[in-house]
Amino acid sequence: MVLFRRLLGDVLRAHRVERGLTLRELSQEARVSLGYISEIERGQKEASSELLASLCSALDLPLSSVLRSVSDAVAVEEAVLAGAMPMPLASGDPSLDTPVASAA
Repeated sequence: MVLFRRLLGDVLRAHRVERGLTLRELSQEARVSLGYISEIERGQKEASSELLASLCSALDLPLSSVLRSVSDAVAVEEAVLAGAMPMPLASGDPSLDTPVASAA
């Protein structure tokens, strides 16, 4: 099963790491608790639209870009789970390098 919250967390974490920010730095910039951001990045919590907008602003990313990256990751994972394509290798684009669940 494809979990949007897990893929969203993967994309947000990739962009945070790409920018060289720690969870603490992002937490301060976005004014969101460090623990909550950690849970979002691990796919354990859903991000509200307001919280997601705050994180995107702190990461200097358009919300549409983040949602597009997550949508692309969902499409890839759905195709892999359906057996339509092999598991992707690292692409070099951190927004697309998300772990893919096995179909087993």
